[in-house]
Amino acid sequence: MIIVCGEALVDLVPAGAENTWRAVPGGGPANTAVAVARLGTPARLLCRLSRDGFGRRLRDHLTVSGVDLSLAVEADEPATLAVVDVDEHGSADFRFYLERTADWQWTPGELPATLPPGTRALHVGSVASVVQPGADVLRSWAAGHRDEVTVVYDVNVRPAALPGREAYLENVEAWLRTAHVVKASEEDLRWLHPERAPLDTARAWLAEHDLDLVLVTRGAAGAVALPRDGSPAEADGVPVRVVDTVGAGDAFTGAFLHATADRGMALPDALRYAVLAAALTCTREGAAPPSRAEVDARF
Repeated sequence: MIIVCGEALVDLVPAGAENTWRAVPGGGPANTAVAVARLGTPARLLCRLSRDGFGRRLRDHLTVSGVDLSLAVEADEPATLAVVDVDEHGSADFRFYLERTADWQWTPGELPATLPPGTRALHVGSVASVVQPGADVLRSWAAGHRDEVTVVYDVNVRPAALPGREAYLENVEAWLRTAHVVKASEEDLRWLHPERAPLDTARAWLAEHDLDLVLVTRGAAGAVALPRDGSPAEADGVPVRVVDTVGAGDAFTGAFLHATADRGMALPDALRYAVLAAALTCTREGAAPPSRAEVDARF
């Protein structure tokens, strides 16, 4: 079982008509949990779900997708909203409405003192890893379980969530001291360290922190895995017709966790599997990760 920690929010995506948006379930951790569950690995989402209409819609979406919500907290605060802008190439940009919303108001008492039996990994990342007051609470909790399970951190930089590169870097460094496995895109790494090449930043993280593995996604070019022990692995991109890239990185991480924690794939195979899952996600609108049958049919 994989426990995914963080936000389940509502994406407002362009609906085609001018000045019209459609509300769809989203949030990096929620998308990752859905990806894990659709591939057949048990996934629990540790999140704060609003009691409002958006929160109920999120709960329904996650339940239908097979995500276990037994660790979810019912929150009085409203659901978080993200306005999505998709360019002509399908790349997505996000602007968030974060103030006093449900996803970030964690208190230590809302987090489980012990992990459910069979937990293989804790996944944390995206906006939940930077927005206070919850980010520090989640990081302290994850650090307390570091000796029990693999802690996976998805950097997933969202500059609008924490203005200022220095503040973001400080936060990322704190998570690098907590995690065993880190996933970041080349875009994330360029934004955090524009003075050097993305893979150089990944190698520096591996050298400077107690990490086992750094995963770097490269969009259409595929992905690279840099382990502490062993040889690097690369996976080429999978050519597809891109509708949009929303949720592709989350599908990658979910598929990698499924491939390694549940199916025991070797690193090169797990990387190819994750790249394929991300590519298939790009072929449809919004964060819609593929099923196990869809990925296995092309793997």
